[in-house]
Amino acid sequence: MSIYKTATLGGGCFWCTEVFFTTLKGVTAVKPGYMGGATANPTYNEVCTGETGHAEVIQITYNPEIISFQELLLIFFKTHDPTTLNRQGNDIGTQYRSVIFYSSEEEKQQAEAMINQLHKEQVFDSAIVTEISPASKFYVAEDYHHNYYVNNRSQPYCLAVIQPKVLKFAEKFKDKIKPELL
Repeated sequence: MSIYKTATLGGGCFWCTEVFFTTLKGVTAVKPGYMGGATANPTYNEVCTGETGHAEVIQITYNPEIISFQELLLIFFKTHDPTTLNRQGNDIGTQYRSVIFYSSEEEKQQAEAMINQLHKEQVFDSAIVTEISPASKFYVAEDYHHNYYVNNRSQPYCLAVIQPKVLKFAEKFKDKIKPELL
């Protein structure tokens, strides 16, 4: 029996979210992909139209003895804006929605509890609009999306949008980052 679990989260563009989770202690794999839509085997171009119903997501494989689902959720909420409906920065559409796809009742309850706690602590100025939905079929994104930031650091989007987030993340969560990446 494997000790590894998976979590599937959507916090806008998967190029932005993937980079955070790949650096974490206890995370063994992060795959960008699509979930939550009606079209079988969607392509990036189809998902970008907003017509398939899919969200851009990352599927995280992790060791819960090293990092918990709740810790992943906390990092998820701290690395995107969960208060904007179907939008992250200039990325607009249902494919960029904030969403937690749960695979068990326990994960659903933990996600609901996290959102309730963040509301109670008034962490955000506006209400959290993150969708909590049952996991459905995960479609792995095309190869060129994998490790996008790492492989395309000099691209204007990476420099202007992702790099500032990565620097802020590294400062805030350095105790969670794999030592070889510091």
